[in-house]
Amino acid sequence: MEIILISLAAFFTAILTFFSGFGLGTILMPVFALFFPVDIAIALTGVVHFTNNLFKMALVGKLADKAVLVRFGIPAILASFAGAWLLLRISNLPSIYQYELSGKEFEITPVKLIIAILLLLFSITEVVPAAQRIQFSRNKLILGGALSGFFGGLAGIQGALRSAFLIKSGLSKEAYIATSVIIASLVDFTRLTVYASSFAASGLSENKLLLFSATLAAIAGAYLGSKLLTKITLRFIQLLVATMLVLISIGLGAGII
Repeated sequence: MEIILISLAAFFTAILTFFSGFGLGTILMPVFALFFPVDIAIALTGVVHFTNNLFKMALVGKLADKAVLVRFGIPAILASFAGAWLLLRISNLPSIYQYELSGKEFEITPVKLIIAILLLLFSITEVVPAAQRIQFSRNKLILGGALSGFFGGLAGIQGALRSAFLIKSGLSKEAYIATSVIIASLVDFTRLTVYASSFAASGLSENKLLLFSATLAAIAGAYLGSKLLTKITLRFIQLLVATMLVLISIGLGAGII
């Protein structure tokens, strides 16, 4: 049963996140966590996410904007190390609020609350008419990459901030998706090198069939998304990004994610 549910979640989420540029890991990890301990869920999600991004890169990677890739990607990777370094030093900070819902405990941390507020602000720029005309210059991409990478290293949330900046950088829908995919793949590779040392103890070898099924389902979803690319507009992608930013910011602010 878990193979079917997780594979379906991976398939439909991969279709949506093909256009948004983020969210597969954020949505899929809690689904894995319904059936596995959190450490195993994170490892399984990381492998599916990386494999899916590699497939998407093969599909659309050649359409990436190389200048944006360099200006955004390099600061993101470098800043992720700074975020991870800071995480080690603030991980013991007390949570702002803790509560219980349906027998599960949730906590709101300072870092996640800050990210939630940032994501809400970015989502507003996608739906308010006056803000829709705002475009980030190429110089702002360095700042966007640094913020995305920093918060990715600090709290594991980098795709949403990355997309919030790139969607406003004047890219075509094809270049936006392709550039996001390559940057995400680079960040995933960095993450997996950190996880590699603990893979043996994370239960991956005992869940090969599940991992294969979920990865295949995500790839199928990404392939279908690529076929739908010509049928959607940049405005649809902007509204999708805005909606997912709001949902993720609510999840973060409430301590659910």
